[in-house]
Amino acid sequence: MVFGFLKGEFIDVITWLDDTRDTMVWRFERRGNAIKYGAKLTVREGQAAVFVHEGQMADVFGPGMYVLETNNMPIMTTLQHWDHGFDSPFKSEIYFVNTTRFNDQKWGTKNPIMCRDPEFGPVRLRAFGTYSMRVSDPAVFLKEIVGTDGEFTADEISNQIRNVIMQEASQVLAKSGIPVLDMASNTGDLGKLIAAAIAPQIAAYGLALPEFYIENISLPEEVEKAMDKRTSMGVVGDLNKYMQFNAAEGMAQPGSGVGAMVGAGMAAGMGMNMAAGVGPWGAAPAAPQAAAPPPPPPPPAAKAWHVAENGATKGPFGEAELAALVASGALGRATQVWTAGQDGWKAAGDTELAKLFAMVPPPPPPGA
Repeated sequence: MVFGFLKGEFIDVITWLDDTRDTMVWRFERRGNAIKYGAKLTVREGQAAVFVHEGQMADVFGPGMYVLETNNMPIMTTLQHWDHGFDSPFKSEIYFVNTTRFNDQKWGTKNPIMCRDPEFGPVRLRAFGTYSMRVSDPAVFLKEIVGTDGEFTADEISNQIRNVIMQEASQVLAKSGIPVLDMASNTGDLGKLIAAAIAPQIAAYGLALPEFYIENISLPEEVEKAMDKRTSMGVVGDLNKYMQFNAAEGMAQPGSGVGAMVGAGMAAGMGMNMAAGVGPWGAAPAAPQAAAPPPPPPPPAAKAWHVAENGATKGPFGEAELAALVASGALGRATQVWTAGQDGWKAAGDTELAKLFAMVPPPPPPGA
């Protein structure tokens, strides 16, 4: 910084060249010397000069070059009771105030802002952005904020402004009624609402915020991940499809527990299906039915018997016919019979026809 040089014991040039980027107020060091009556005061564009006499706010000068006399220092003249024609040196504190914009000031939420969203319910939001500030009323700013600080920087007031911003931003976002999914496209309007809410409190400090921006409004990480998945699915609101999609993603991750569990479930299901005769591509084709058992063989043909009577052969007779002959007495045990496979003629009682004779009752006793 370069300040006015001294000429003798009186100050006759008062000026301030700021070579910093963050100084808002700088006190002119007169080092105990008095200010010469008629001294030149130079106030550059983007500056204001404030005179303070014995702790009382006096005259404020905007950009320009001034000769310090009674006609352009009415408040100082009154405070010091200068008479007309006064031309003696005087003592006063002089503060130069930087009235340019201080840009790229940061703000952000320290803690999440709770909002109630119509789709997601209670949601925690975070927001951050930038703003610019400048001194709008040098006298008020000096009185309310700076006090007697000889060199006041923007960092000394930025924390207070951030607190004001956060208080108003929390209320505006919570009461806006804008769905969280639409807030990104409405940051401009939300920024104007927050800036308007902040303005009265900032004005009480002698400050103004000519620019206020919301750079981002973010949701919790887990909500953003869920939204990303739902967006990539393209089936917002379908819980079943969402769960299927989520399981499929888990299977695609190498070493994923979800993939292992799903794989085990599929293996178990395939095993059960195979046990039930169901393969991975559906039910197995039915096994061919066993061939019907062949019908029982026809009963063997009844033997045909031939009977020898009086040197002649009669027959053939079936077993039923022979039984009738036995019953009538025409066939006795001694009657010679023959059938195929038998070795010559034999008495009927010596063949299998013997059973027929057991079925015939004996003759009745005499005289019966």
